[in-house]
Amino acid sequence: MKSYEVNFDGLVGPTHNYGGLSYGNVASQSNSQQCSNPKEAALQGLAKMKALMNMGFKQGVLAPQERPDVAALRRLGFAGSDAQVIQQAAKEAMPLLVASCSASSMWVANAATVSPSADTADGRVHFTAANLNCKYHRSIEHPTTSRVLGAMFANQQHFAHHAALPAVAQFGDEGAANHTRFCRAYGEAGVEFFVFGRSAFDSRFPSPQKYPARQTLEASRAVARLHGLSEEGVVYAQQNPAVIDQGVFHNDVIAVGNGEVLFYHEDAFLETEKMLAELSDKLAKVGGKFQSVCVPRSAVTVDDAVRSYLFNSQLLSRSDGTMLLIVPEECRSNERVWQYLQGLTSSGGVIREVQVFDLKQSMQNGGGPACLRLRVALNETELAAVNPGVIMTAPLYDSLTQWVETHYRDRMTENDLADPQLLLECRSALDELTQILKLGSVYPFQIN
Repeated sequence: MKSYEVNFDGLVGPTHNYGGLSYGNVASQSNSQQCSNPKEAALQGLAKMKALMNMGFKQGVLAPQERPDVAALRRLGFAGSDAQVIQQAAKEAMPLLVASCSASSMWVANAATVSPSADTADGRVHFTAANLNCKYHRSIEHPTTSRVLGAMFANQQHFAHHAALPAVAQFGDEGAANHTRFCRAYGEAGVEFFVFGRSAFDSRFPSPQKYPARQTLEASRAVARLHGLSEEGVVYAQQNPAVIDQGVFHNDVIAVGNGEVLFYHEDAFLETEKMLAELSDKLAKVGGKFQSVCVPRSAVTVDDAVRSYLFNSQLLSRSDGTMLLIVPEECRSNERVWQYLQGLTSSGGVIREVQVFDLKQSMQNGGGPACLRLRVALNETELAAVNPGVIMTAPLYDSLTQWVETHYRDRMTENDLADPQLLLECRSALDELTQILKLGSVYPFQIN
């Protein structure tokens, strides 16, 4: 039976704005309060999805969230009609309104952690929604995320869904941005790689001093237990606290893996050699041959990596056994990064080609190609069981493009978020979207 890695990309929501909400994310903070373009952002994301589909990769789409989140504002004491809630929040606590309007769910690498059926004890694909409790604006996402994933992967014979971990600092979970999987083939047993920034209960592990470590070891272990993973099929590694303090808020900003290959920066991890040996040994036991591609700091600094998002790229397997790297335009704009990539692709190694995409709207808010996608390995039977409405096709691309053109604004500032009309526009757009994607009722305004 054939198996595939399907990339489900987040569709950028109608309230895409530069709120500067993500402390520790250099791009998010440095572009705070600039005017954004939600329409351009959504179209840039769709263009990437269509391009990968045209290259022959399996591609899906994951719906955005209802924003502003009026229910979240009500829980914080704002009252009255929806319009009054928004106006009161804008007058009394603008940062809370901005947080309730965040379109950060577009970065679906943080939506959940996914383990394919070849790895799990019960032979199903397992999903655990990320609690994202390090940042308020993201911590309110997981209830809707769970409903959307449940509507996409509804067949309980093939798919298992777990609620987010307890929403406390000790179990901070940022989803697939700190998780990857190595395997010889997507349908075969593999080794799941969990990267954490700190331990909540074991003081022997160091922690960053400036920025928060968002993923804990305890959260990673809990997800592995929930998914029924064997100890032989899991490797845990600690991210280098020093690079977290340089703006590497998730592992996918400093490393990316696919198949049997890990592409990483020299300064990405602690105890790197021990980790590489464990990955190699465990992958060998399931028939794989682990390969690592280390980018030396002498060629690309951590600062270069953060500013270009070299590692927040998509590493995709071609049918001839080589790999393609999907990078943002910012990589081409960085002389050292681009020079390194030219040498990499001409060296005869496994990564043979680089393709560049314009994702400026997402990049300015701190998310590159890898942030925008959730990877789900599926065999043919499981792929057939996925809600077909969310699998990208040429007609779906046309429908979604027309939907964006109809419903999205082309500029968004903080003042625009205080407009109660924006909520009505968002709900109207999402109501239509759930029909396009055949999701049913997944949003609070539809359910209540």
